[in-house]
Amino acid sequence: QVQLVESGGGLVQPGGSLRLSCAASGFTFGSYVMSWSRQPPGKQRVLVASISGGGSSADYAGSVKGRFTISRDNAKNMLYLQMNNLNSEDTAVYYCHVWRAGTMYWGQGTQVTVSS
Repeated sequence: QVQLVESGGGLVQPGGSLRLSCAASGFTFGSYVMSWSRQPPGKQRVLVASISGGGSSADYAGSVKGRFTISRDNAKNMLYLQMNNLNSEDTAVYYCHVWRAGTMYWGQGTQVTVSS
């Protein structure tokens, strides 16, 4: 079965950086677009970034473009999100997810808190 496990969240000061990781299993990882979404406290979940199966193409939400970089290692079945110049508006639970066979699969999420 599809499993997605995020890690790397934590508390970081404004202007700092974090790298999130997502370990995937149970499907042919390199064949699927992978994405990161986030859910700030009291708000709806929103898409942050997506990357093509081969890793050659990526898209970003306007609010993170130029600060976040999505990447993947298909040999290791790993998805990453490098987050730089973080600010308080980036505080959220971050989820990796994949759309496969008509179902969206989500990880359990990892908390990112940006605060001084």
